[in-house]
Amino acid sequence: MARSAKRFAEETPIGRKRRARRMARLLADAHPDAHCELDFGTPLELAVATVLSAQSTDKKVNEITPIVFAKYRTAADYAAAERAELETILRPTGFFRAKTDALIKLGQALVDRFDSEVPGRLDDLVSLPGIGRKTANVILGNAFDVPGITVDTHFRRLVNRFGWVREDDPVKIESQVAGLIDKRDWTMLSHRVIFHGRRVCHARKPACGACTLASLCPSYGTGPTDAAGAARLLKGPRARELAQHAGVDPDLVPQVAVASPEAP
Repeated sequence: MARSAKRFAEETPIGRKRRARRMARLLADAHPDAHCELDFGTPLELAVATVLSAQSTDKKVNEITPIVFAKYRTAADYAAAERAELETILRPTGFFRAKTDALIKLGQALVDRFDSEVPGRLDDLVSLPGIGRKTANVILGNAFDVPGITVDTHFRRLVNRFGWVREDDPVKIESQVAGLIDKRDWTMLSHRVIFHGRRVCHARKPACGACTLASLCPSYGTGPTDAAGAARLLKGPRARELAQHAGVDPDLVPQVAVASPEAP
């Protein structure tokens, strides 16, 4: 890892931007299926789903939201929701009392201040109960096609490992990455980095030796660099394709890795 980091020690700002854009293109090739994994049909449904996703998996949220969306169709429905009933529905997502409170207050705020419609501006969204900057960017990018960078735990970890930033503050990370990548690519970059974090660049032991970004990453060597050891760490339905992208024999990926759930 030290040797890899040393290669980039004298990197200029323009060099970092060029490298970041090359890495972004490789991520696009490696993860053509990257997308928002919360199921929704309207901006309101996505706003609700993102509130429910706190401290929960997208899979669990997607199991619950069909029930929620069928019963609560408008902002006014959430504003007038019977608390005990909504808490019962939301219980499987965890922190259900706080989420119930957030959804009721969200509905009330939308009715009172935005004519019952989810607004399409960042400043308006972050003024709503339960909607932080990360959530607002998810809504903007996926419900309104307004480019936004979503800094979740995967994104923060990876862009630091990539050497794009040296920063923990999400707002500063968002600003700095925005300066590296074309605006039109922000939303999809977020999805691709998150998919890469779930499938390849894991928190504890990244699959460095089976990563398509290896030659461009200053953190190469954080995880195993041998093909067999790295291939066993790949996760998700496209694990063998990811190995092949990295020039690794896909037969080294065990079947259990393909069937295993990705990191939340």
